Amino acid sequence: MNIRQLLDQRLTAALHAAVAPESTSAIIKPSARPEFGDYQANGVMAAAKQLKMNPRDLAAKVLAQAELSDLAEKVEMAGPGFLNIHLKTEWLAAELPSNTQLDPVTPQTVVVDYSSPNLAKEMHVGHLRSTIIGDAVVRVLEFQGHKVIRQNHVGDWGTQFGMLLAHMADLKAQGGELSMQLADLESFYRESKQRFDAEPAFAERAREYVVKLQSGDAACLALWQQFIAISLTHCEEAYQELDVSLTRQDVMAESAYNADLANVVSDLQTQHLLTESDGAQCAFMEEFKNKDGSITPLIIQKTGGGYLYATTDLAAIRYRNSVLHADRVLYFVDVRQALHFQQVYTLARKAGFAPATMSLEHMAFGTMLGEDGKPFKTRTGGTVKLADLLVEAKERAYQLVSARSPELSEAERQEIAHTVGIGAVKYSDLSKNRTSDYVFSWELMLSLDGNTAPYLQYAYARIQSIFRKAGAIQQATIQLLEPSERALGLKLLQFNEIVESVGREGQPHHLCNYLYELAVNFMSFYEACPILRDDVSAEVRASRLQLAQLTANTLKTGLGLLGIGVLERM
Repeated sequence: MNIRQLLDQRLTAALHAAVAPESTSAIIKPSARPEFGDYQANGVMAAAKQLKMNPRDLAAKVLAQAELSDLAEKVEMAGPGFLNIHLKTEWLAAELPSNTQLDPVTPQTVVVDYSSPNLAKEMHVGHLRSTIIGDAVVRVLEFQGHKVIRQNHVGDWGTQFGMLLAHMADLKAQGGELSMQLADLESFYRESKQRFDAEPAFAERAREYVVKLQSGDAACLALWQQFIAISLTHCEEAYQELDVSLTRQDVMAESAYNADLANVVSDLQTQHLLTESDGAQCAFMEEFKNKDGSITPLIIQKTGGGYLYATTDLAAIRYRNSVLHADRVLYFVDVRQALHFQQVYTLARKAGFAPATMSLEHMAFGTMLGEDGKPFKTRTGGTVKLADLLVEAKERAYQLVSARSPELSEAERQEIAHTVGIGAVKYSDLSKNRTSDYVFSWELMLSLDGNTAPYLQYAYARIQSIFRKAGAIQQATIQLLEPSERALGLKLLQFNEIVESVGREGQPHHLCNYLYELAVNFMSFYEACPILRDDVSAEVRASRLQLAQLTANTLKTGLGLLGIGVLERM
């Protein structure tokens, strides 16, 4: 059990023993400043308000009931009823060797819907956030012991595919090698669109291809499958560069739910959850009533019988419940889709597609902005291809490492450039609160100072250089004699509670902030506490090497959970 949970369990028990309601909690938080202790209990005031009593009087009763003598040096009352907890240094030191042991969890089946590019085009920077934030959370959940089912809900259906298939058919008839023609999906899409807009006969054939595709025409489906296979190869190249754990086996495309869409509509109609409006089938739910009394409808089937994203999303929820038996479903999708998901989740509950026991969570994220504060674009105003962004990241990192370490071989510089460049792009995003927009800046993300991947990678490499000088590291009793040793030890022990919060909230920036603070604490420790100096006793040296080893292990594990590599040398 991590420190926070342990303190919460004991102080909440003391709060209840002091006659506070069972619904109340001690609300344990790390202290903002060392002089206020290591942790703070903030729940007494809220409990006192419910009891209509003086919070300091209740805090005194809680202190009388609390059993913390084995782990706390002292617990002080402060202000209107805060409890400041100062942990025993000896207890912290004794706990450190087991800091990598995660708290046991009740394993859940968690379906994570992320990345989900449109296969009509190459992946662009707009797909980056869903892909890397989702992948970080997937890694954390698996690390905790949950069964995670990745679902890459790629867009592989819809009217634009008629246009693309008609163009493919023409190229094939001309004897062209389609894999070569589709090497640049953007150009292929642009050519198709230009023909669609300029050639009425082509546009008519494109519409016919849509009908053929939706009716299961064998020749059309074969052409479509060839297009999808090549498109997925583009995605896989990006995933490999980003070290993202999605594979072809994780693809559960829009088209996978086609057979169930008519059933979804029928089942909703049977339950009187749909109303016809201008020929369309719509769900008018009271939960989405506007100030003027009108209701924003969720359209399930268009006039003419076509289906929409909502229909497919409802079928996916039903599948994830009945086939995958999900306890939680996490959707890493743009914040602009918030209303859509609120409506889909609400209707899924009403229809019984999603039982109350299955959690549906929209893990919304903001927009990547350029340094001008506008959505990130190329200099000419076009959409930035993800592949081009990653190439530039590696090139910039290569220039930096070549300038700083020209003595390294070409192969070493290329390896470092890849790890640092890709890590910088990922960390720059992951270190921001996902619900906010964030500004993309090459200068900031590749800096060796501040909360960046290169700074953390350098901290790890610096520890490895200590080990190379020290030689073999012996097991030793850890001593936290100096303030910076104690601060580092306490920070190391907080790793598990950070992992738990990321798994619960889907907010990787908490882990980024933790790793940055850990690296800063290590640098302070390294400056204040010599390790290999001749006047340091063997016992103290061995203890400090143990602290360095635990720090390196935690940095490597934490960055690995973010999908970011480390380097032995930088």
